[in-house]
Parts: sequence; structure tokens; C-alpha cells
Amino acid sequence: MDERCINCFSDGYSRLLKKFPITPTQEALFGEFFSKQIAECNNLSNPELQQILYRRLSEINGFHDPFAAEKRHSNQIALGLYDHWLLKVDSSDNGFDTALRLSIAGNIMDYGALSSFNLNGTIEMVMKSHFAIDKSHALQKKIEEAQSILYLGDNAGEIVFDKLFIKTMNRAGITYAVKGGPAINDATIEDAIAVDIQSVANVITNGDSAPSTILQHCSNEFQEAFKNADVIIAKGQGNLEGLLNIADNRIFFLLMVKCDVIAEILHVKKGSFVVYQAQTNITNQSIQP
Repeated sequence: MDERCINCFSDGYSRLLKKFPITPTQEALFGEFFSKQIAECNNLSNPELQQILYRRLSEINGFHDPFAAEKRHSNQIALGLYDHWLLKVDSSDNGFDTALRLSIAGNIMDYGALSSFNLNGTIEMVMKSHFAIDKSHALQKKIEEAQSILYLGDNAGEIVFDKLFIKTMNRAGITYAVKGGPAINDATIEDAIAVDIQSVANVITNGDSAPSTILQHCSNEFQEAFKNADVIIAKGQGNLEGLLNIADNRIFFLLMVKCDVIAEILHVKKGSFVVYQAQTNITNQSIQP
């Protein structure tokens, strides 16, 4: 396993252990489980390992959804910006590009990779930036031609900007998929309903609680939607990790690159903004830990 991934997992779970009341016995129990899983994770992707660790910590400390408060707060913050940015998109010379950039900026709202974030600063930066990988024109063309679009959501709060992007697309046949259970601060069906995604798309869950899309673990309903979609928009690093090795040019990844490992895989700098079409810009590389 890449040493940088181990350090990232260690830092993340150190923050979680400080966040919630936990006894020394519980902490030792989780620490032993963590070390064992890290040592034996050769056949698991990072999101699969994350799911196992997160589920075990929830069992030990009794918190079903440890980031429930952060998700509610993120949704409220983003909803407070929605009307302002909707007007900006509507008055923009290129509404598609503006809404796409806002959707990518929303990817900063990630408590799994970051302990804090500056949403307004990130929006300002994305609006001025060149994408390190830019397949936005190909994405727009695919969307215009598509009869069915599957949009894979990522974080709570971020989904508000996805809603704005979907509204800007102004297309029928869009399905928005969220996680089937708590996965760090990833959006679930409760978050989708809270921000009214159902007003712009058909909302489903993927039937799984990994912070990614691991197709073989997803529900039959989701797999059917995935198979039948003309375009698949996948938000965030987690979905990239789960789907990058699938040779399918229907898939477009929209994200901010938050770690050196993903930056190296994509051949871009950490902090870059990316619209990447599967199997187009880079040699397909394994992202197994």
C-alpha cells in the first residue's frame, strides 16, 4: 500500500477519534482492527478499505452517521448560495461552463480528505482557472445528444451545485445517484431530499455505503441505470478511484485533485481541477492501494 495512503487514513481516523467520545478500550479495539486491515488490504481499493474501517468504527462507538451534523450544515451553506449563483449562471455568456465550474468547486466540501475548506475562495479560484484536463466540450456534446444521463453525486453541500448544473443542462432523462448509507460526508437520500434534487432529476441510491461507486457492490437498480445511461457524470476522487479502471468513455469525472497519489495517476498537480473522460488522456493505471 502506498505510504501516503496509509498516512491519509491514519490522519483521517485520528481526527474522527478526537471528534467523538470514545473510551480508551474502544480506541484500542479500533486501533488493533485498523492495523490489521491496513496490513491485509492487498486486494482492496481505497474506498473498499475506507468502508470497512468506517463501518467498524461506527459499530464500536455507536454512531450510525458520524458526519450527520456536518452534512446538514454543508447543505445549508450551499443552499444559501444557490439563488445568487443561479442568477449568475442565467446571466452568464456560457451558462454551461459556469454551472460546470460551480459543480467542480463544490467538490471542496469534503470532510474525508480535508479537515476544513474555503468554499467561496474555491469558487473564485475555479472561475479563473484553466482545467488541468479539460473534456468539458466533449461532455457538453454528449449531454446534448443523450437520452439518459446518470449523475453520481459525492458530498453533501456539493450536491446543491450539482442541482444547479443539472438545472442548467435542461434535459429530461437525468438520474441522480447518492450513497445507500452513511459514508463519511457523502450525500445520502436524506441529503438529496433536503436540497430538493428530485425537482431536477430522478433520485436513486447506489445501494452501497462505500465512499465511491464499486459496481459489483451496488444494487440491481443502480447497475441497470449505469448500463443504460448514455452519459455518466462521476463527481469526486472517490468515484474516480472506483471507476477509473473501467474502459468506458461514457464516464466523465469532475473533481478537484486533493492528493499526490491521484495527481500522479492523472499526471496533473495536486489542487488541479479536472474534467476527465475515461480512457482518453492517460494510460489506464491501477489505483489499488
